[in-house]
Amino acid sequence: MPLLFLFFSISNAQTQKTVSSDWTSFNQTIDLQTSVKKKFKVIASVKVETTEPKAWAGVWARVDTKNDEDGFFDNMRDRPVKSKEWNSYTVEGTIDANSKSLSFGGLCLYNGKFYFDKFELWIENSKGVFEPVTILNSSFETPVKDGEIPKWNFGISKDAIVKVKEYKITSDKSSVDGKNSVLLEGNGIKPRLEAKIGNVDGASPKIADMISMLEDLKDRVERTVKNMNQYEIDYLHDEEANRIGALVMHLAAAEKYYQVFTFENRGFNEEEKKKWNAALNLDQAGRDEFKGHDIQYYLDIYNEVRAKTISELKKRDDAWFAEVQKSYDWTNQYCWFHVMEHQSSHLGQILFLKKRIPPQQKQTLNPEIKK
Repeated sequence: MPLLFLFFSISNAQTQKTVSSDWTSFNQTIDLQTSVKKKFKVIASVKVETTEPKAWAGVWARVDTKNDEDGFFDNMRDRPVKSKEWNSYTVEGTIDANSKSLSFGGLCLYNGKFYFDKFELWIENSKGVFEPVTILNSSFETPVKDGEIPKWNFGISKDAIVKVKEYKITSDKSSVDGKNSVLLEGNGIKPRLEAKIGNVDGASPKIADMISMLEDLKDRVERTVKNMNQYEIDYLHDEEANRIGALVMHLAAAEKYYQVFTFENRGFNEEEKKKWNAALNLDQAGRDEFKGHDIQYYLDIYNEVRAKTISELKKRDDAWFAEVQKSYDWTNQYCWFHVMEHQSSHLGQILFLKKRIPPQQKQTLNPEIKK
């Protein structure tokens, strides 16, 4: 007879990380084993109150596998919840012998009030009949306390509890089951522009295209690093690698170089070399110099350089973009294309390094030197 073993994993004892983001989620995770493929469905009631067109909520589910391959995943992105009325929504998927765990919950994006209630989980039995599986605090009758949802975790994994500071979490009397629902309220979030190239106020068409692409990549860099702590941005993967903080500084330095090269037709002067060369070259001097600062230190420098880039590009037109820099036989447009792809290249490096940072070890005081 095919067997299905279920174990709820509630990880409130895990260290919680608070970040800044334009979306948030909550979850429960079930560790499971099955010898055959089985269907499951997660059902929940959701409603949304918002004046923001891009805001939405959803029910989500993800299957994690034993060999860390991609399993089933659905977050309702293709059918977002925007209704002001309570409705029931379903996510359906499959688990099989390679499945390790099932995580599920609710998510929401941008500003507004997002209500969730009456979660249900159903899994097929050996006869192909859906049977209910108990969900802890499924209708949120145990109320939220100090922004914590009893029996639920924040984030998308039981091993990484992530709370987003832009969202306030409370209980609410509007409900479909029992006396309470859970309310996630987002405030102060500025939705980012996505999948848009050009149409930059004050810029000629081709320069507008370039500004929008430069800004999109810088935004990706910033989203990747902005919630990293001091240990993470100063971590050195090996003696020939570079710290993530130094890589952000390098992006600013390279862009600064192309400012003087294209806007002023020259290279760095001696004063600029002294200020920027360590970041530009990323050699041992860069490894020695760029550490001990929080990530905002580097992002502030990067943003200051970018503001200058945009200001100067807007002063020029598409004819200037086509002009050739004689020393390299490059057009100004190609120079700024190079800055753009340079950001993309180092974003990949940052993502590689970020995934390989080991957990920070707690430092213990040697008992022999205690006083």
